[in-house]
Amino acid sequence: MPTTKTPRKRRPRSKVVVQRAVGADAAGAAPPAALLRKYALAAIAPGTQLTLRVVGTAEGRLLNGSFRKRNYATNVLSFSYDRRHGDVVLCHPVIAKEARQQGKSLRAHYAHLTVHGVLHLRGHDHLRKSDAARMERMEILILRHLGFADPYTVK
Repeated sequence: MPTTKTPRKRRPRSKVVVQRAVGADAAGAAPPAALLRKYALAAIAPGTQLTLRVVGTAEGRLLNGSFRKRNYATNVLSFSYDRRHGDVVLCHPVIAKEARQQGKSLRAHYAHLTVHGVLHLRGHDHLRKSDAARMERMEILILRHLGFADPYTVK
C-alpha cells in the first residue's frame, strides 16, 4: 500500500514595508530599508503586515501629541490595528541623539528600538516591573540573534 505525504503546513508570510519621511542629517542616515526590515522580521509574529516609518522631529512630535497627548518627539511609537497589522514609527533625530548620548552605534540603537516597537505590537508592554523584565529579556535574546549586545548593559 503506497504512503502519501502529509502536506507541510506553511508558515504565514510576514510583510514589512519601510517608509522614509526624513533624509540624512548631520547625525547620519538611518540604516538601509533591508536592515530595518531584518530587525523587524526577527521580532514579528508570522503573518503580520507591518509598516516601519522613519520620521523627523516635526512628524514625531505631531504623532506623539495626537495619540499620546505629549508635546515632544519620542524615539518609537507603535500603532496596532489588530493582531496582524500595525505601524512602527521611528523618529530619526531622537534616535540619533540617544545613540550618541548612550555611546551606542546608530544601527544598534535602531535595531533595539525596532524590536522594541514590534514587541509592543505583539502585546508586550513595560507598565509593570514584571512585564518590563519579560520584555527586556525578549529584546536581549532577539538582539543577540541579530548580532547586537545587550542594550541595557551600561558601559
